[in-house]
Amino acid sequence: MKQISWEDYGSLKSFFKCQPYGLCSYSLPSLIVWSNHVFQTSYTQENGRVIIANDCRHRPEDSHLLLPLLPEGLPGPEELAALAARTGYHRYESVPEDYLDRTGWDRVSRYFAITAHPEYDDYIYLTDDLSRLKGNRYARKRNLLHQFDRDYLAAGRVAAGAITPAVVPECLVCLEKWCATKNCDVDQDLDMACEKKAAINALLHLDKLEMRSLFIRIDGEVCAFCISSHLGPDMGVMNFEKALPHIRGLYQYLDNECAKTLFPGYRYINKESDMGLPALAESKNSYHPVRKIRAYRLECK
Repeated sequence: MKQISWEDYGSLKSFFKCQPYGLCSYSLPSLIVWSNHVFQTSYTQENGRVIIANDCRHRPEDSHLLLPLLPEGLPGPEELAALAARTGYHRYESVPEDYLDRTGWDRVSRYFAITAHPEYDDYIYLTDDLSRLKGNRYARKRNLLHQFDRDYLAAGRVAAGAITPAVVPECLVCLEKWCATKNCDVDQDLDMACEKKAAINALLHLDKLEMRSLFIRIDGEVCAFCISSHLGPDMGVMNFEKALPHIRGLYQYLDNECAKTLFPGYRYINKESDMGLPALAESKNSYHPVRKIRAYRLECK
């Protein structure tokens, strides 16, 4: 196993171009930027397949494998069990529900205990819904956009564009300000600390990882940004979406602009999971996902 880094993107991207799993965990740029000193992602190529492991140094019991990527088709549960025994990992995480449906729940359950992992269910939206916000269900979002238009856009206070190397330092300052409103400290919230580190990695390697991006500047200051990546032929991932919370309507404007500009050719936008946080779940549901991709854990019997 080799720790993954941005230098591996070119040699691995062909495996991920049409990979069959809908969960955001299988976005190659996401795997790369989330690998750090806390959660370390490693991989190896073997017989035309890619094997991926995540190791947690702070919580070793959370170390696990992801489903391997094959040249075609899905790995059978027999293959997964043999791989787990050989590598010493006893668990698979981020197993999408459609893998179990297509492979057979009974067949998988011969080898693994299957447990739902709802805090890692991904929210899926139609790109057209998020970019147009049509209908009564989006009336509140449109009202917030109108307020933002009145207070900022109409007054000529807003500038936006793709994040270039020259803009990255400003985005890092924005991220620090956003984190000041959260607990982005490893001693207070391990997950938030890792998300901050992942966002920094993404900002520093946008071009190398072929990630798309957008920043929003208000009165000369970057106050919001978003970053997306490829997941499948008809789906992209909204990996990071940060907006300073004190500016009314800014998040709604950012989300709408990202949907319009970052997902050309994609029918669906995966906005990742709510991590079991009620406020985040409420926010994601307010945009009316067309479905959720259920995540499961497989424990070796």
